[in-house]
Amino acid sequence: MARTVNKGRHASKNGTGGDERGALRLSLLRTMMQIRRFEEKAAEMYAKGRVKGFLHLYIGQEAVATGAISALRPDDYLVTHYREHGHALARGVDPNAIMAELFGRSGGTTGGRGGSMHIFDASKSFMGGYAIVAGHMPLACGLALAEQYKGTDRIAVNFLGDGAVNEGEFHEALNLAAVWKLPVLFICENNFYGMGTDVRRVSAVIEVYKRAEAYGIASEQVDGMDVEAMHEAVERAAAQIRAGDGPVFLEAICYRFRGHSMADPEFYREKGEVDRWRHLDPIEQLRARMEAAGEIDGATFAQLQLDADNVANEAALFAEESPPPSVETLYDFVYKGESNA
Repeated sequence: MARTVNKGRHASKNGTGGDERGALRLSLLRTMMQIRRFEEKAAEMYAKGRVKGFLHLYIGQEAVATGAISALRPDDYLVTHYREHGHALARGVDPNAIMAELFGRSGGTTGGRGGSMHIFDASKSFMGGYAIVAGHMPLACGLALAEQYKGTDRIAVNFLGDGAVNEGEFHEALNLAAVWKLPVLFICENNFYGMGTDVRRVSAVIEVYKRAEAYGIASEQVDGMDVEAMHEAVERAAAQIRAGDGPVFLEAICYRFRGHSMADPEFYREKGEVDRWRHLDPIEQLRARMEAAGEIDGATFAQLQLDADNVANEAALFAEESPPPSVETLYDFVYKGESNA
């Protein structure tokens, strides 16, 4: 079991392997940039009053979702927390539908019923963002149990935050997964703050992966600001799980550049700390690595930025033009109707 942050193995661009690495890097960079710009546009729409309620941005943590999900199969289940826009975009959920859901419009992923914290798209095996901290962990175990029962090699991937580790469901889910050797991958996005509370103030053991080790689960700490390190760690973990070796737990060390939500004044973090982490921006790290390898130039990066702008702008326009849910649909989906039997 690895006990240090995995920095990843970055191959050169020479040979076929290098060509594949360059293509993967370009794909990873594009996805991270699109997530970043989408979140910036969402913040802009919140400031304009288009997005109501809570809005938790993923800015700074793009490498975790992008690297992890790129290493999975499209049919692997994803069950995540309420900072989930990035996960949904990385999985390929329609950006227009995500933004419309933020707006509470009928064109949203759940017809405007869920909002920012409850993006859901079963067609992408994206089984939802959940607002109850750690409450989604047993759900991931249930999905994994179903696939184990059916004898498939499909796995469930559960993203959680460090704020979940002191909840009962965290320990119940890990124990159950270990006892039954469930095909589930737990990924803890440790950004050091549960809302405004520093993990060092509330946890006697701040290395979260050690808690999973206590349940006999293969565990590893990964550099969550390095998208390639995340990709490689999840690729290894998924192969291990599919081989029938039981659950794996990854602790991704990362940092959110914005507050807990748009309503957060951020009085609990020092500016110097935020600035230090901003120098580890996952997008800029990968861009620099690709430029050094001759895999990207300024013009290509500018085009990627333009593409990301267009996706975000189109999503906002779609959401604006999508009508609110009709009042006649208020009770739809509360109970399963005969037509759905």
